[in-house]
Amino acid sequence: MEHFYDGQLRRYITQMVRMMSGFSYKDGKGNLTQIPVMYGDITRQAAHIIRENSENKLPSAPRMALYVTGLEMDRTRTGDKTYSNKVNIREKAYDEQGNEYLNTQGKNYTVERLMPAPYTLTVNCDIWSSNTDQKLQILEQILVLFNPSIEIQTSQNYIDWTSLSVVNLETITYSSRSIPVGTESEIDIATLTFSTPVYISAPVKVKRLGVITNIITSIFDESQGTIELGLSRPILNAYDDTVEVGAVDDISGVRLPATDLINTSQIVTTNYQDYGVYVSGTTLQIIDNSSVGTTNWRQILEPHPGLYEADISRIHLRKLDSDTNITGTLTLNELDETKLVVNWDADSFPDDDVIAGRTSIDYIIDPSTINPVDLKTAGLRILILDNIGDVSNTNGPSAWKNNDSTDFIASENDIIEWDGSKWIIVFDASTSDTVTYTTNLKTGIQYRWNSTEWLLSVDGEYPVGTWHLNLDG
Repeated sequence: MEHFYDGQLRRYITQMVRMMSGFSYKDGKGNLTQIPVMYGDITRQAAHIIRENSENKLPSAPRMALYVTGLEMDRTRTGDKTYSNKVNIREKAYDEQGNEYLNTQGKNYTVERLMPAPYTLTVNCDIWSSNTDQKLQILEQILVLFNPSIEIQTSQNYIDWTSLSVVNLETITYSSRSIPVGTESEIDIATLTFSTPVYISAPVKVKRLGVITNIITSIFDESQGTIELGLSRPILNAYDDTVEVGAVDDISGVRLPATDLINTSQIVTTNYQDYGVYVSGTTLQIIDNSSVGTTNWRQILEPHPGLYEADISRIHLRKLDSDTNITGTLTLNELDETKLVVNWDADSFPDDDVIAGRTSIDYIIDPSTINPVDLKTAGLRILILDNIGDVSNTNGPSAWKNNDSTDFIASENDIIEWDGSKWIIVFDASTSDTVTYTTNLKTGIQYRWNSTEWLLSVDGEYPVGTWHLNLDG
């Protein structure tokens, strides 16, 4: 067993010394003098210091001394030694730079406590006095407090379930001397005997507290897996969700080679509280029962494992259409806590798709308000937000005519390119039904075609299982 020491018995003795401290007596002149208290079990070296290295010097009186006279197991208070108690602790967040506690939740822990061992501690308190009046003054102040006990607390630790105890006054020895013989006047000693029930605890087990935030369930495909169809194999081999190499001589047949992976469509993930997330640009809101923006983000951040830190904690989004993981750092909007502001990592975005030899566009413009004459260079590529020309109009807009004066006709959401003499459509939105990504070189923003409209790359709804938080960054 590893060494451990927490000074548990020492704390009980210390509290009993404090319990006997603070008493005073009044001398013949009416002056109040506080009575010193010491622990009686002193070392030889400390005794020599007190007596100033002289055998002729006696300790002054009055004074009080406490010392342990017994420690016995109390079998009437023993319990089930296998019992353990768990308590969940939630700290307040602490600002180390400002040296203050914040009004937010900090780290969470689970503390598992084992059944402590019960003992009874017996302590004597010797009261030294030089005359009867001193003794009576001291005893009267002490004895009135015990009727028959005083409660003590050995620790301010919230999770210390043994911190409270009582001190019982068991016996009183009024004097330790008989009728004096001779002319010498000995110091009179009265003895009070106290007992207190104590518990000695084993070290506790401390674990970080969290909630289940992501459950990954394998919806198993028998044709690809290793589930045993018979009943003769050992139970440890009968349920195996991993793809293994080799063959077996049973009705399961030959297993798949290691290169054949389980289909990702058979993996289902579930987020904490089954919330979805709605993304609009750099703003994130919670989707709760089809309602967007009605749930405070703290309901997720506080019970989530880890500690939220602005611009350090991260969110991860999984796009099903491109099987990519988009991530960015988080900051809670202090004015509206239903919103998180995200600083996206552009490197985590999906790769742009190649459209007629290129993966990007130069501009996004409204052709009804922009004259492209000054923009025309060979290879110029534009995403248009409105129609250009009309098949029923024989004389279209002059700004968008080709060099040979022919009309150019294109539709909203098309991507067009100037080849040096005429406009051509390189992306026909009316016929494209596949998800397509492209980046605007003017702004560096990536866009996604969802077969209906162009949106920011990350915009949209992320249902349960397609996102998770990492508060530790």
